Amino acid sequence: MSTLTVLIVVVFCIGYLCIALESLTRVNKAAIALLMCVCCWTLLMMGPAAYYPEVAADGVVHHIAEVIEHHLGDAAGTLFFLMGAMTIVEIVDSNGGFNFVRDAIKTRSKRKLMWRMVLMTFFLSAILDNLTTSIVMIMVLRKLVQSRGDRLIYAALVVISANSGGAFSPIGDVTTIMLWIKGVITTQGVITEIFIPSLVSMLVPAFILQYQLKGKFDKSLNLPKAEVSRFTQGQRNVIFWLGVGGLCFVPVFKTLTHLPPFMGILLVLGVLWTVTEVFHYNTAEDDTMAKRVSDLLSKIDLSTIMFFLGILMAVAVLQEVGVLTMLGGVLDTTFEGNHFLVTGIIGVLSSIVDNVPLVAGCMGMYPVAAAGDMAVDGIFWQLLAYCAGVGGSMLIIGSAAGVVVMGLEKITFGWYMKKITWVAFVGYLAGMFIYWVERAIFF
Repeated sequence: MSTLTVLIVVVFCIGYLCIALESLTRVNKAAIALLMCVCCWTLLMMGPAAYYPEVAADGVVHHIAEVIEHHLGDAAGTLFFLMGAMTIVEIVDSNGGFNFVRDAIKTRSKRKLMWRMVLMTFFLSAILDNLTTSIVMIMVLRKLVQSRGDRLIYAALVVISANSGGAFSPIGDVTTIMLWIKGVITTQGVITEIFIPSLVSMLVPAFILQYQLKGKFDKSLNLPKAEVSRFTQGQRNVIFWLGVGGLCFVPVFKTLTHLPPFMGILLVLGVLWTVTEVFHYNTAEDDTMAKRVSDLLSKIDLSTIMFFLGILMAVAVLQEVGVLTMLGGVLDTTFEGNHFLVTGIIGVLSSIVDNVPLVAGCMGMYPVAAAGDMAVDGIFWQLLAYCAGVGGSMLIIGSAAGVVVMGLEKITFGWYMKKITWVAFVGYLAGMFIYWVERAIFF
């Protein structure tokens, strides 16, 4: 490994560490990711001839520019998909589309509420995404559960359920979106093989934690229906089904047209945007301007988009200099091709650091084979989707859902690690065991 390659790796590791310690440095991880990206590509430009010996000296700079554009194109597909999906969810939420969630899980029994909540979170996160679903469920729980001790248990189960639900869906988690867009997993493959392991990884922790919830809520428990807009109930239902149904339609659109997934998202967004504009014809001006999609776009978390851009482009540098290929070889040699061990370790690591760069790194480390465990929908890619998604539940900072719930409910790192980590780990291992059984019997 050359000195320049070592320097690139050092810069990446320093940036990665700063991202992991965001709560201590108080510097937004998006800023660090962008700096890390630019610094790594700048270092690559200091000695490009060493990495592209087949390119003539006078054309190597132009070649790197083409390489950057190629990687940027790959990253843009993921980013536009995320922005479109986030906007669709924001439209549905701001117009009262999720009121049914609140009404569907409401009950006096603490355990009944828990089971309704985890199942609702599990399936919603597969359709929307784990981050958005977590926010919706926490907002509902705040009005349904007054006891802080009980609410912390519910909040922890929201994190576990959202991450498990997102793992078996091609649009449920950023990591599965990345793998799906890359083409290493298919919609049918990931749902067929990962659904039951993901369900088990949620059911086991829920079964264990239900014994910490006893009794019933006070009779005064009541959640008044707040009118969030002047749309009629019928119009809200139309918005909900267009949004959620549209997100479900995206994989079908990709199959039918063979266009990139973000094109399907843009189609759904365009239709939903047009319908809401038509609905606003008969509303008051102040309500119209508050709910217009053009205004809702300002609520999209662009810092998250910038973070993903920086991470994906920084990982691309490691791929270009051959570091990821080398690491893949080391892992294969060390564990002798045991995909359960390799992906299992990756899943545990995803609870310590962000799973996005881990998955991005694995996609660069391991090439897609024509057949075998590394083929499309092979054992490795299916396990990676499961482990990277579910593994993030083991620590509160291990997933986007965990981080947002931590902020909303002020959950401490120590409380989660003491009370929840071992429970999430048991569920994680149970899901992997179920997948092994599936492979041994059915596939």
